[in-house]
Amino acid sequence: MASTPAVRALERASVPHTLHPYDPGHGADQGHGEAAVAALGADPRRVFKTLVTRVDGVLTVAVVPVATSLDLKALAGAAGGRKAVMAEPADAERATGYVVGGISPLGQKKALPTVVDESALEFGTVLVSAGRRGLQVELPPADLIRLARARTAPVARRGQP
Repeated sequence: MASTPAVRALERASVPHTLHPYDPGHGADQGHGEAAVAALGADPRRVFKTLVTRVDGVLTVAVVPVATSLDLKALAGAAGGRKAVMAEPADAERATGYVVGGISPLGQKKALPTVVDESALEFGTVLVSAGRRGLQVELPPADLIRLARARTAPVARRGQP
């Protein structure tokens, strides 16, 4: 299995993790996060999607459970801004070095400010993209937060995928 910048960052930091490959075409009619959940048979509250936004014009990463949607207003506040909008996919890919559907909060080309939904702390481990479609990495949330230099805040809107 090809290594990614995210996997290399975990290995350099000696963070215990487990890789979960899956068929990225599984559930092609779904979003990338939902496809990962379906293919892996995972709890959608423990699988987190990485979303690139702009908070007051600054590219900012939000990491929220697949079972939820991002609360842009809450993200703006958590990031110390006034307004958040979703970033253009090309901007997200250029800044992170990953393709949409495989953007990891770890090992990005340019480390972006990152906010992880506080619900991650409810679990012993969470899953996030390992840097390519079809590959998730499971790791303790404290390690995710530390390596991504993230802050935690309630930025997920419950009950809406």
